[in-house]
Amino acid sequence: MASFNHSHFNCCFQNWILQQRQDLEELLNALSTDSQNRYEELKEKGIRHFEEYSERRALMAPHDAASFMTPPWCSSFENAFLWVGGCRPSLSVRLVYAVGGSELEAQIDEFLGGVRKGNLAEISGHQLDLINALHCRTIKEEDKMSTRMASIQANCVLSLEIADEPLVTIAKNAGRVGEWSRELERAMVAHSVSLAHILADADKLRLDTLKELIAILTPLQAVDFLAAAKKLHISMHEWGKRRDRQFGNPLITNII
Repeated sequence: MASFNHSHFNCCFQNWILQQRQDLEELLNALSTDSQNRYEELKEKGIRHFEEYSERRALMAPHDAASFMTPPWCSSFENAFLWVGGCRPSLSVRLVYAVGGSELEAQIDEFLGGVRKGNLAEISGHQLDLINALHCRTIKEEDKMSTRMASIQANCVLSLEIADEPLVTIAKNAGRVGEWSRELERAMVAHSVSLAHILADADKLRLDTLKELIAILTPLQAVDFLAAAKKLHISMHEWGKRRDRQFGNPLITNII
C-alpha cells in the first residue's frame, strides 16, 4: 500500500479547489453565452470530478482518517460546517430550494409577463415532488450515519468493539499521562480504519445524492445548480482563509 502523509492530503485538497475554480469558470461561461450544447457535457464532468476526488480520499483516508474529519488544510470556518468529512448531502437539495427561490424573486416580473428562462426558478411540480422525496430519503440516511459516527466515537473510548482495549482503560493503566504504548497504537489504527469506512460511505451518499438530484433537473438547471454550489464552496474557502489570517491561525498560515 502506498504511504501518504499530510502534505499529500493537503495537495489533494488544493488540487480539488483548483479543479472547482476551473469547472466554475466553464459553467459560468456556458450560462452567460447560452451554450446549450455544452450543458450535458458540463454536468457529466461535474459528477466525474467528484467521483475522482472521492476515490482519492478513500485511498488516503485509512492512513489518518481523523485528519479528514477536521482537516487542517481547511479553514476553521469551513471545518465548522463539516459533517463526516464534508458537507451534508441534504445541503445540495436545500441549495436547489434556495437558489430557485432567489432566482424566482429576481425575475418575478418577467415570469408573470410570460418570459421563461428555464433555470432553477422554473422547477416543475413533478420535479419538486421528486426532489422532496430525495430530500426525505437523504435526511434519513444522514441520521443513520450520524448515529453510526456517534457509536464509533463512544466505542473507541469506552468499549472493546473497535480495539483490544478502549482508550479509557489505556489511559487509566498508563504509567504517566500521555504515555505511548503498543496498545494505544493499535487502538488508534483501529479507530482510523473505522473512520475511513464511514468517510467512504458518507462520500458515496454525497455522490449518490448529487447524481440523483442532477438527474431530476434539466441540463440547464443542473448547470445552474452546479455553478451555484461551486461558487458557494470556493467562496467559503476564501472567506475562511481570510478570517484565519485575520485571527492569526498558524495552521492555515503555514498550509496556504
